[in-house]
Order: sequence, then structure tokens, then C-alpha cells
Amino acid sequence: MQAVRSFFKTYFLWELLQGMRVTWRHLWMRKITILYPEEKTPQSPRFRGLHALRRYQNGQERCIACKLCEAVCPALAITIESDVSADGTRRTTRYDIDLFKCIYCGFCEEACPVDAIVETRIHEYHMENRGENIMTKDKLLAIGERYESMIAADKAADAAYR
Repeated sequence: MQAVRSFFKTYFLWELLQGMRVTWRHLWMRKITILYPEEKTPQSPRFRGLHALRRYQNGQERCIACKLCEAVCPALAITIESDVSADGTRRTTRYDIDLFKCIYCGFCEEACPVDAIVETRIHEYHMENRGENIMTKDKLLAIGERYESMIAADKAADAAYR
């Protein structure tokens, strides 16, 4: 009996018929594909994307050059150099993040005691030229200023969640 069953499965292409049955069944189901540039999928407020440096309301940089984010970065993507300013506070002179090295783990954001470095929900960015993957302090501050309202709303939502 086993030989007859094996014969029919082999010569009548049983596996192919099973696959065609699955295809036919799913052919009439509702499609779940979205048209990406026009339609956006829902995104979590805790999504980790492009980095940004924040400022206080008075325009002063939040970063105090404690270098905790540089120390905690598992990919060694952050480079910080600091100097003491005229008023005696320590500030960064260089704050670079190599986006090709970054693994977007969020450790830098968690380690920062003053919420200076954050990861925004921005995921639609690209690099066209060599060297654009290095986010300098000026670029990071510009991103922080541009998206401060989104960053503040995400921080508030995250605080309410916890």
C-alpha cells in the first residue's frame, strides 16, 4: 500500500498540487501591502532613529562633556573632545557620531544624565557623498533644533509610559 501511495505522489506531483491549493486560497484574501512613500506604517514613539543633540530653552547646549555616551557605546561610534569654557563649565568642542558604525542600541541616550543626546524617530535619511555618514556637532544640533517639538513630545509620552 505504501508503494502505491508513493507512486501516486510522485507521478501526480502531489506537493505541487498542495502548493497550488495554498496559492489559490491566498489569492482572494485582502492584501496587506502599503504604498510606502504615500502611506506610512504606524511607528512607536520609542523608535530609535537618527541622533540629535538638544539645547536648553535659553539656547545653551545640554551636553556637559561627561563622555558617558562615548564610554557606553558598544560600537565605538561616538568621538568627543571637550574644553573648559570661559565661565568655567566644560563643553564639547567635537562631538561626532559615525552612523555606519552605530548600531542604534540607545545606550548613549540612556547614559546621558542631561538628555543631551537623543535618538529621534527619523528613519528616512540617506548619504550620497563620502563623509556624510559622520554626524558632527553642528549637524546634530541642527537636527535637535529642527525636531525639538517631536523630541519633547516623545519624551513626555515615554515618561507617561513608565
